[in-house]
Amino acid sequence: MASTYCVIMAGGIGSRFWPMSTAENPKQFHDILGTGESLLQQTFRRLSLLTDPEKILVVTHRKYEAQVAEQLPAMPHRNIILEPARRNTAPCIAYAAYRIQSEDPEANILIAPSDHLISNESEFVRIANLALNTAENSDFLLTLGIKPHRPDTGYGYIQFESQTEVDHEVKKVKTFTEKPNLEIAQQFLDSGDFLWNAGIFIWSLKTFKTELALHQADLFQNFEQGSALFGTEEENSFVNKIYPSCENESIDYGLMEKSSKVYVIPADFGWSDLGTWGSLYEHKELDNKGNALIGSKILSYESEGNIVRMPKDKIAVIEGLKEYIIVDTPEALLICKMQNEQLIKTFVSDVKLSFGDDTGI
Repeated sequence: MASTYCVIMAGGIGSRFWPMSTAENPKQFHDILGTGESLLQQTFRRLSLLTDPEKILVVTHRKYEAQVAEQLPAMPHRNIILEPARRNTAPCIAYAAYRIQSEDPEANILIAPSDHLISNESEFVRIANLALNTAENSDFLLTLGIKPHRPDTGYGYIQFESQTEVDHEVKKVKTFTEKPNLEIAQQFLDSGDFLWNAGIFIWSLKTFKTELALHQADLFQNFEQGSALFGTEEENSFVNKIYPSCENESIDYGLMEKSSKVYVIPADFGWSDLGTWGSLYEHKELDNKGNALIGSKILSYESEGNIVRMPKDKIAVIEGLKEYIIVDTPEALLICKMQNEQLIKTFVSDVKLSFGDDTGI
């Protein structure tokens, strides 16, 4: 089998996890689950089950270089790929692909976000290896779809065709749908042929470049013109020159929704994108009143259905609250009804307007 490379996308801000996640210290660098590992460290360890740490790359904004290096000492520093600007996932993935090409033009690549939860790692490894093997022996662009357990309106959906061409677990993609309303999400769930889009991609480098040239010609040409510079001292100056001109576009819209070569593998390995405090609540152990308490010195009285996140040794007493999000950091305190957590992005904007950009948000 050709070499397997893994790419971790770690440049996001995660503003819906404010006040823990900020522009200076985003959620991927936090131990949000209280396990002793940050989300980035969990992702790196999980991908180390698929390939050598020297073949794992992290793409991030240049302001996070030191944090990545500190949290992942087993990974060579040269594997930290620094974006000079945020341009969404298509340029990010293209950059990583060209760096990998400088080391191994025959590589197979798995791309994963840095901040997702996967609780059944052995099943993830099985599915990932199936996808990598399929990618090596085909010209498919593969993605992993999560079997839905509820009509969730917070995820994109992938519809697949019933017939198979290679393996009974590998399905041809029929449609992609962005976040639907509740009624449509229920219809998707009832149909049985829709999956949540996990944002995990697998392909051979050759297939990716071929499809990129077909469907995102400008992006392809931007990187292809400097193909020989990747992995050299001239890479950084070249990328600084071309990156700001790359269109701000996701790989889903720019490539996956346009290509006829897209396949999905349905999976169920305890996945969550951990996009909100509410999604974290669903994956934490609860006390006998349904509270998710993250912190070592929290007492609750007549309180139920809350998620409380406190600094490790800070004492907190919660009384008489039901279904609230309570998050305390050295810089800020959030107390918000669980049902209103979609307002957190608005809160962040209001804090910036009221107190200035030097709040560190």
